[in-house]
Amino acid sequence: MLPMPSQSPHDSNAIMVSGLSFFYGKHAILTDVTFSLGEKGFIGLIGPNGAGKSTLLKILLGILHPSSGEVNIFGKDPREVRECIGYVPQHTVVDPWFPITSKEVVLTGILSRKKVLRRISSKEKSQVLRSLALTNMTKFANTQIHTLSGGERQRVLLARALVGERKILLLDEPLTGVDAPSATELYRFLKDLSERMLIILVSHDVGVVSSYVDKIFCINKTVHTHESVEDSLSNLEKVYGCPVDLIAHGVPHRVLRDHTDDNS
Repeated sequence: MLPMPSQSPHDSNAIMVSGLSFFYGKHAILTDVTFSLGEKGFIGLIGPNGAGKSTLLKILLGILHPSSGEVNIFGKDPREVRECIGYVPQHTVVDPWFPITSKEVVLTGILSRKKVLRRISSKEKSQVLRSLALTNMTKFANTQIHTLSGGERQRVLLARALVGERKILLLDEPLTGVDAPSATELYRFLKDLSERMLIILVSHDVGVVSSYVDKIFCINKTVHTHESVEDSLSNLEKVYGCPVDLIAHGVPHRVLRDHTDDNS
């Protein structure tokens, strides 16, 4: 377990979004999104395909800019504090057979923010080792990444996203293709990590995610927030626009009842 923080998980706001809308041409992707989040916690972001989940993460990263409304990260424009945010995209392109060690993969998280041909400092090397330690991958630091399991490789990518002084971690379906036992272990790791930082996780595994997150945000162009995970789950049909059942037998998962509308 990671050490407990000395302060409350929601002492101050890390993210404040007010009246956010985003359009591609005339097509609305997000409309009137408003929410705030504290400096620590584990948030699950769910919704149907095309609901705007990835777009919202890219706006929080400062990659995309709102068509209207305000987004503040620690009181600043996201572009000004991008180095405080770690990000694991939905499809991370890593050739598992490329001759590179776990430590070198994590180091690319620093190189991507550095000027070309600048020497890596001893401080930055230490940050790489701390990041590997945080994800329990120290013993694999010098291991070729192609020899790791899917769950271990995903921990290395998390370490890459965490290297440096990160305060927020954005994860866009990071466990796609990871086997169930490894995914459960990673969910538990993220739950522990959220005691030290704010984590927003995009996922379609509604039932599984609900077992670990503090709160679920339901998104379908706008964001629906609820006081509890249970309230979120009871409103899934409104968000998905079709009937949704949650069934648990061993590992909880989501299934959709038969329906014939266009929102499947």
